Amino acid sequence: MTWWKALIALVIVAGLVAITVAGLRERPPPPVEVQLGAAKRAPITRTVTGAGKVQPATTVKISSSLSGDLIELTVKEGDQVKKGQVLGRIDRRRFEANVRQAQAAQNAAKSDVATAAVEVERTQRELERVQGLAAKGLSSQAEVEGAQSSVAAARSRVAALNDRVSQQQAVLDEAQNNLAKTTLISPIDATVIERTREVGERVRGSDFNEDVVLTLAALASMEVKIEVGEHEVVHLAAEQRADVKIDALEGQTFDGTVVEIAQKALIRNQGSEQETTSFPVTVALTSRPPGVMPGMSAEVRITAEQRESAVVVPVQAVTVRPEASLSDAAVPVEGKPLQPKGRTGDRFAKVVFVVGPDQKVSVRRVRTGIASDTDIEIVEGLAEGERIVEGPYRTLAKELKEGDTVDAVKPGQGGRKGGKRG
Repeated sequence: MTWWKALIALVIVAGLVAITVAGLRERPPPPVEVQLGAAKRAPITRTVTGAGKVQPATTVKISSSLSGDLIELTVKEGDQVKKGQVLGRIDRRRFEANVRQAQAAQNAAKSDVATAAVEVERTQRELERVQGLAAKGLSSQAEVEGAQSSVAAARSRVAALNDRVSQQQAVLDEAQNNLAKTTLISPIDATVIERTREVGERVRGSDFNEDVVLTLAALASMEVKIEVGEHEVVHLAAEQRADVKIDALEGQTFDGTVVEIAQKALIRNQGSEQETTSFPVTVALTSRPPGVMPGMSAEVRITAEQRESAVVVPVQAVTVRPEASLSDAAVPVEGKPLQPKGRTGDRFAKVVFVVGPDQKVSVRRVRTGIASDTDIEIVEGLAEGERIVEGPYRTLAKELKEGDTVDAVKPGQGGRKGGKRG
């Protein structure tokens, strides 16, 4: 029975050795749990969004360049006014007196011109008489020349007095213009949105500082001014369509059009880490929505570019890797690298992780096009229907690498099976 015991002991030892060897052998890493998807063909739209305030397309401040007492206001806030309608009046008595004074000064200048013209006629007749006597030898050449000088002087005086009449006409025109400015007239069809003065108050007009009496706005044409970042404004152009949502009118969207893109940037916190650069963009509403008032908050979504059919993947499926870390296996399906050869330096390449039939991933360089809120266009590097890794973000951005085996999980359940990878 001794040899049976020896056989049993040998079998036990062999089993223990096999178990030990199997335990010491390096285990393959567990599959990485990811969310999988596929490249698909679909329409995609690049949109640029921004928030701003609704404001009238045309706003006019009515003020006077004259100083005087406000004796009449014919409108109040909310009134509709027509172009040419009288809005108010400033005391005009002083300006009427200035007109009468200027008119009298002009009349006096015209009288002086008439008197000087009579003198021209007299000296002209005297010249003719002296010239006749000189022809008969009864007058000297000096007398003729003296008569000629008198005629020239009289004509010069008439010219000077005519200039004075023109000067007085300019003074009269200015006085009449000032008199007309005492009546405040609406320059457009509009609505009175603000009244800052009352009857009896004194208006202090100046060419340098305006003293606003009324503010008018053409509320039939409304617009929203937003600020767009420097990386987005390059995709905008006039006449692009926009959707406008107004906070006060929930659930409603209104049509708009880009009408103006500022050519000067707004730079805030210049020179600091918080420096931002943006450009004002104006979007005009196609028509005034009922109930919309100036100052209401609005959100604008501009359609910058569209593709009717493109290969698209979720935005989070595209990540970046250092160019130096990519191998030749990272070229796209066409077999041509998307990056030029040479020194890579610190360049980064856009990549996606393509899943093969064996559930192993390969890194694929891609060239992207336009992006929407959720999807991004793949211009080159990926074919329709290819399986790709869509998430989770941390796995795509830092952990996943060429050759890893993956296992599909539902969104929100991402993680790793079996703990740490070996």
